[in-house]
Amino acid sequence: MNRKLYIGLFSFTILLYFQSCKVGPNYQKMEVSVEDSYRFDSSATEADTVLNIRWWSNFNDPILDTLIRLALEENKDVLIAASRIEESRAKLGFTKSDMWPKFSYSAIYNNGNFVNGQPSEQGQFGVGGVGLNWEIDFWGKYRRSNESERAKLVSNEFGLRAVQMSLISEVANAYYTLLDYQMRILISKKTLGLRDSSLFIIEKRFEKGIIPEIDVNQAQIQRAIAAAAVPLYERNYAQTENALSVLLGQNPGTIPTNLRLVDQDKPNDIPVGLPTVLLRRRPDILQSEQNVISQNALVGVAVAQRFPSVSITGLLGVATTDFTSLLGGGATWQVGASLFGPLFYFGKNKRRVEIEKARTDQAIFAYENTVLNAFREVDDALVAIETTKRELIEREKQVKAAVNARELSAQRYDKGVTSYLEVLETQRGAFEAELEFANTLRSLFNSYVNLYNALGGGWLSPEEEQAANAAQGQ
Repeated sequence: MNRKLYIGLFSFTILLYFQSCKVGPNYQKMEVSVEDSYRFDSSATEADTVLNIRWWSNFNDPILDTLIRLALEENKDVLIAASRIEESRAKLGFTKSDMWPKFSYSAIYNNGNFVNGQPSEQGQFGVGGVGLNWEIDFWGKYRRSNESERAKLVSNEFGLRAVQMSLISEVANAYYTLLDYQMRILISKKTLGLRDSSLFIIEKRFEKGIIPEIDVNQAQIQRAIAAAAVPLYERNYAQTENALSVLLGQNPGTIPTNLRLVDQDKPNDIPVGLPTVLLRRRPDILQSEQNVISQNALVGVAVAQRFPSVSITGLLGVATTDFTSLLGGGATWQVGASLFGPLFYFGKNKRRVEIEKARTDQAIFAYENTVLNAFREVDDALVAIETTKRELIEREKQVKAAVNARELSAQRYDKGVTSYLEVLETQRGAFEAELEFANTLRSLFNSYVNLYNALGGGWLSPEEEQAANAAQGQ
């Protein structure tokens, strides 16, 4: 009869366990204010299939493609982010174990001149066998904890994607910065060669008394400026190589380059899609939302701690005074239940709930801030591309005019039509114009990279890329 009673009680407990409620607020999908289109996007279409590929392939540079693939495999920040996923997965399993009974074993040996309160010289052996301790999750404390850890796991998965996307952009931007410095070194060396030739002619004229010494000094100054620019940009080039090597997870070293910056292909116009699409694809937005879900579940954990907990305990074992008869000794068993609840904690448990609610508000504000910054980054990249394109056209005109003026001025000076001051000004203008053109061209490539990154584009796993191709009918 007792066995049936225990079995029935155990079955009822199991049924009650799975039917019990979860205290605390359930997560409600957040609503954010979204504009119909981006401020500087004229297309405003939902088509963004160009983002569903490895977008860096649009630049048609195999060196860049190789660098990005290497970085995704070897970069230490990526490896750390991947390790965090494994940590979260293990922590979720760790937390899940609290929902189920805990079984343990024990053994004892006692000896002395008293056994069970009676004078005796006999020792006592005992094997606790299997012990049971199970706190019934009536209020959903452990289920809310699991909900929180599960959201943290998903958050870290999106976190890995965010690190990967950021890494791709950093590698691409560093690569174009490297090409920029490479171009500046060439411009500086070419300018230095021209000024060396000019200085040689000026010195010969001075020696013959044709020109004053100040012309020689001015030529020396301009030559020194160009000469100083060469090591400056060589230093910047080497330091950029070092930074890029670290992004690749390697010791500082030489980075191969392929095409010059002026020979690089520029992507076609990018269909950016609608702002609502951004909420579903930016990994940092999705990660931030999971952080809200995780923190919201912790409110339920705090609320559950204000309610009493019910635990079931059990013990099955044997006890004897003779070690040789241990296995044949009389069985001992024990079944019990306990109730423990807070009575008066001076508001501690209430404050715990308030703390978690405040942290949830903070997570919501962080999510909203992430969304706002995402929209800002897209608009910033769009306006940067549009304006830098126009700027680059004018910079190119400036270079052509400045170089032509430099040549004409040199001819005028040779014929004695103008002073050397005009030559200096046109040389300085041409040098600066060429450097500004290189800087603007690099800015344009960086703007394209930043737009891709801001839109959260680029599939990173073979499974996702395969699914994207299938969706496009490829």
